[in-house]
Amino acid sequence: MKHFYNTKDVQKLLGLHSLRVAQMRVKAMNDELKEKGYWTESGKVPVLYFHEKYPYIPKIVSEVV
Repeated sequence: MKHFYNTKDVQKLLGLHSLRVAQMRVKAMNDELKEKGYWTESGKVPVLYFHEKYPYIPKIVSEVV
């Protein structure tokens, strides 16, 4: 099970043409998490938090490796 989406995943999920826009969205979500006192990973956003912000986007189904 995937715990984080990277910027490429966010770009794909939101149908964005620019990777830079996806990077800005990830950074904005991470900044919100930091304000709440959570630790964040640069360039990645937790799957659960992403879907809290975008509840209408279906989750990526990934294989367990």
